[in-house]
Amino acid sequence: MQRSEIERIKSDFDQEIEKASTSGELEQVRIKFLSRNGIVTKLFDELKSVPGEDKPVFGKLLNNLRTEVTESFNNKKLIIESNQLPDSSSIDLTLPGKGIKIGSRHILTQTLFEIKSIFKGLGFSVYDGPELESDYYNFEALNFPPDHPARDMQDTFFVSDKFLLRTHTTPVQIRIMEKEQPPIRAIMPGRVYRNEAISSRSYCMFHQVDGIYVDTDVSFAELKGTLVSFAEQFYGEGFKYRFRPSFFPFTEPSAEMDITCYICKGKGCRVCKHSGWLEILGCGMVDPNVFKYVNYDAEKYTGYAFGMGIERIAMLKYGIDDIRIFFENDLRFLKQF
Repeated sequence: MQRSEIERIKSDFDQEIEKASTSGELEQVRIKFLSRNGIVTKLFDELKSVPGEDKPVFGKLLNNLRTEVTESFNNKKLIIESNQLPDSSSIDLTLPGKGIKIGSRHILTQTLFEIKSIFKGLGFSVYDGPELESDYYNFEALNFPPDHPARDMQDTFFVSDKFLLRTHTTPVQIRIMEKEQPPIRAIMPGRVYRNEAISSRSYCMFHQVDGIYVDTDVSFAELKGTLVSFAEQFYGEGFKYRFRPSFFPFTEPSAEMDITCYICKGKGCRVCKHSGWLEILGCGMVDPNVFKYVNYDAEKYTGYAFGMGIERIAMLKYGIDDIRIFFENDLRFLKQF
């Protein structure tokens, strides 16, 4: 390898890059000099045969050569590409512009926002809590004693012996009552998780809104009035509703609220299990045992609590017959809302 050879290659490159006037000609120059088998690359292979004392000198010369030819190539590429841009005079300004597609909130988010807006109008504040919850808050403080059969009502994803993915947003009620004194009027929206078989009616992850009101002289009649007012604002007037006795460890007495199935108009379908009714929420008066965990005087205070699934609420209102479609990210479904 000679210094004159490096200078000659640089001269040859300068001449050919100057002549290149199209992208195709420029690509031929790149292949000849800068590709894996190009002239510059082969010079670096020849550096192995240079005597040890001369390697630093020739190494520097080769690095400078590669830097200079690469920079020259990139500059010429920019010039050629800029010359190939369409002339602004060729643009027809009378053509209509291209429409911009604007996204929208997911139907579950829309439903949640509407529910929150209604309850805010009824005087409820909004709280949230952790999705990774302790057994104490998720079960024990809500009157689920260890080994109590009621724990089997909720198939649980346990992370450890003491921690789990929360099965409902009701634990947030305990966290609120630990920090604040009555009167308390709050709702708690969020994601919950249950180890259930996936079907048209159930999923392993879904969304809930829990609510609680604690004060002196709170009655079951107030609970019914609040929930009927919510349903009328959300679904509109004219539907039928009913309250059925039920059981929840943290409320006594307990009930479930049903409304006429919107999908079949009460005639019976697979979503309402051919009953004509669909449960929208569970509710009841707060069990005095729960007040003991938060140091409330059960002789002085009473309260009611309720919880509803956002997916089930949305299915009713919009006539959706399969809960799984909420989580499939199918644009054909999402664009409808």
